[in-house]
Amino acid sequence: MPATSVAEPNQQVRTDLRNIAIVAHVDLGKTTLVDAMLRQSGAFTERAELVDRVMDSNDLEREKGITILAKNTSLRRTTEDGPVTINVVDTPGHADFGGEVERGLSMVDGVVLLVDASEGPLPQTRFVLRKTLAAKLPVILVVNKVDRPDARCSEVVEEVHDLLLELASELDDGEGAVDMDAILDLPVIYASARAGRASRTAPVDGELPADENLDSLFDTLMSHVPAPIGDVEAPLRALVTNLDASSFLGRIALCRIHAGTLRKGETVGWCREDGTVQKVRITELLVTQNLDRVPATEAYAGDLVAIAGIPDITIGDTLAAPDDPQPLPRITVDDPAISMTFGVNTSPLTGRNGGTKVTARQVKSRLDAELIGNVSMNVVPTERPDTWEVQGRGELALAVLVENMRREGFELTVGKPQVVTKTIDGQLCEPFERLTIDAPEEYMGALTQLLAARKGRMETVDGHGTGRIKLDYVIPARGLIGFRTDFLTETRGTGIANHVFEGYFPWVGELRTRNSGSLVADRSGPVTTYAMLQLADRGTFFVEPGAEVYEGMVVGENPRAEDLDINVTKEKKLTNMRSAAGEELERLARPRTLGLEEALEFCSADECVEVGPSAVRVRKVVLDATTRGRERSRAKARDQG
Repeated sequence: MPATSVAEPNQQVRTDLRNIAIVAHVDLGKTTLVDAMLRQSGAFTERAELVDRVMDSNDLEREKGITILAKNTSLRRTTEDGPVTINVVDTPGHADFGGEVERGLSMVDGVVLLVDASEGPLPQTRFVLRKTLAAKLPVILVVNKVDRPDARCSEVVEEVHDLLLELASELDDGEGAVDMDAILDLPVIYASARAGRASRTAPVDGELPADENLDSLFDTLMSHVPAPIGDVEAPLRALVTNLDASSFLGRIALCRIHAGTLRKGETVGWCREDGTVQKVRITELLVTQNLDRVPATEAYAGDLVAIAGIPDITIGDTLAAPDDPQPLPRITVDDPAISMTFGVNTSPLTGRNGGTKVTARQVKSRLDAELIGNVSMNVVPTERPDTWEVQGRGELALAVLVENMRREGFELTVGKPQVVTKTIDGQLCEPFERLTIDAPEEYMGALTQLLAARKGRMETVDGHGTGRIKLDYVIPARGLIGFRTDFLTETRGTGIANHVFEGYFPWVGELRTRNSGSLVADRSGPVTTYAMLQLADRGTFFVEPGAEVYEGMVVGENPRAEDLDINVTKEKKLTNMRSAAGEELERLARPRTLGLEEALEFCSADECVEVGPSAVRVRKVVLDATTRGRERSRAKARDQG
C-alpha cells in the first residue's frame, strides 16, 4: 500500500507522490530543465551517457529542436517523511500541439510554468495559463535563463502576475471559480536550466542563481503541489490520457488512476465513447521509473500507469470496476482551425519517389490510425473517394503528420492549407490568431506594411530599450499561411514570431498573401542546362539540370504575379561548335531547394504538393495547361459578370 494520510472520509492523501506538468512557450528550456532534474535526482548511473534533451526521443523532435509529443518520466526524492516519487509530464510548447498540452494537464495536480527572463510571457504562455486556471491547478513560476545578458527578471515576474490576473478576471464567474489568493501568492523560482541551478532569491540580472543545484525547485514542488487524493478502496476509475505502442505488447494505454486499485491480470470494465461497457483483462501493468517502464503488480489512486491487453482502446476511455462502471468525463480539446487535403499521388512520377505505400486504402488506414492517438485532429471525407480533408490546430501540426507519413514510405498529394470556417449567428466567421513579434526596431515599418496587407490589427507596441521592439497583433489565420518566409526575409532572419489561437470573428474578405507567380513546366522530360541558361532571367528555379519534370509541375518562382509556362527540357541544337560544360554550370545560379514546410507555404490556391520519401514537388492541381487556361477564363468571366 502507498504512504497515505486521511483527508476526509473515504479519501486518502498520497504523501509519497506528486504529479506535475512542465509547460511553457516553445524553446524556453522545458526539456532541458527535465534533463537537469533527472540528473540531480540520480536517474542516471555514473556510467550512463548523458544526452541533451533526453525526453525528445522522436527523430523529428531532435531534428526540429522542439517537443511534439507529451511524455512523462518519474524521479525520486528523499524527504524527512520518506521517499517521494515525482511524475513529470513534459509538454510541447508550440500552439499547434495544444491538444498534447490539454491531455498533459488532465494527468497532473500542479503546473510548473517556464518563462524566459528576457522575453517574458508569450502567446503560448497565455494559452497554457488559461487552461491551467480553468482546471484549478496550482502554478509554480520558473523564470528561466536568468543568466542571459538582457535578462529583466523583476519586470517579467510583474508581467506574469498581470497576465494571471487578466485571465483570472476573464474566467471568474462570480462564484469563486478562480482562487485570487493563490494567484497573488504565486511562488517564483529563478533558474538556469542549462546550468542546473535554481533559487528562490532573484539574482542580479545576467548572473546565475545563488544556489548551485535545483533543491529549491524540488522543495517548492513538495510544498506547493498538492499530493493526489483518492480512495484506494473505492471502485476502480482510471482515465486513458495517451497511447503508445510496443512490438511485443501491442497498444499501450497511459492512464491516470482517479480512484481504486488497478492490478495486473484482473478483469475491468472498459467504458467506450459510444456508451458501451466491455469486460477486458489487463495483461500487463507498467509504471515509470526514471526513463523506463517497469512491470508492476498493482497501482493505486493517483498513480500514472501504462496498461496493455486492450487492442482498440482510445484516448478518453475509462477503465472501471466491471460490476460498477462509472465513466469519467472524456478529454475535450479546442476545435481545429486549419485544414489540408490528403490524397493519393496522381502525378506522372508516382512510384518513382521511393515510396512503397501509394494506394488510397493505405493512406486512409494511416489517417485513421493518427486519429486514435491525436485527439486534436479530424478527418473529413470529400467528394473524391481517394482524397480526405484533415483538420488540425495549425500548419506545423499538419506538416509534422505529412513528414511522418513520408518517412514511413507513403506517397501522397497534399493541398494548400485552408482555414476551417464556422457560421455563428448566421454570419460566416474564420479563426483569428494572436501574433507576437520580437524584432529589431529598424524593421518596424516593413513589418507593419507586411501585416497590414494580411489584415492584421495592431494591439500594442512595446520596447525594452535594447534596440528591439515587441508587437502584438490579432490577425486572421489565413494571413499567417506563408507568413514565415516573408517575415524572415524582411527581418533578415533576426525576428521572432509566435502565435496562438484567439477565437472566431467575422470573415475579413479576400487576402492576397503571395505577390509572385509560378514557373510551370509545359512538357515532360529531363531538365537541361541549356534551357535553364536561356530562362535564367525569368525567375528563381527549384530544379537542377538532369531532374525529371512533367507538364504542370512548378519548377520555379516568377517575380511577377502571373504564372508562366516554360520549356525547361529544351536541348541545344547539334552543331560543330561546342562550349565547355563546366563554364555553363558555373554560370547557373544555385536552385532554391524547397523543404516540405517551404513547399506548403509557397503553394497558391490552384497548386498542391507531391510528397514522397525522396522528393517534395509543387505542382498544379490541373496539370494540362490548356484546361488551366480555360478555367481561368471562366473564373474571370464570372467575376466580371
